[in-house]
Amino acid sequence: MSLASDEQITIIRTERGLTIAGTRITLYDVMDYVTAQYSPKFIQGLFDLTEEQINAALAYIETHRTEVETE
Repeated sequence: MSLASDEQITIIRTERGLTIAGTRITLYDVMDYVTAQYSPKFIQGLFDLTEEQINAALAYIETHRTEVETE
């Protein structure tokens, strides 16, 4: 799981898989757009995420890409 600077958990595991905390958006949803090389700003606007949420999601994907792709 990823911790933000204020110690909130931003990526959590739910029954749907790895999810951005406070949303129903999974990292797998975001990963499709990352793989298609959309810009972070586009993805952020598409899913109506805060800058902190998109940064946490992208950082988690970058750090744990194999795990995210496997799931």
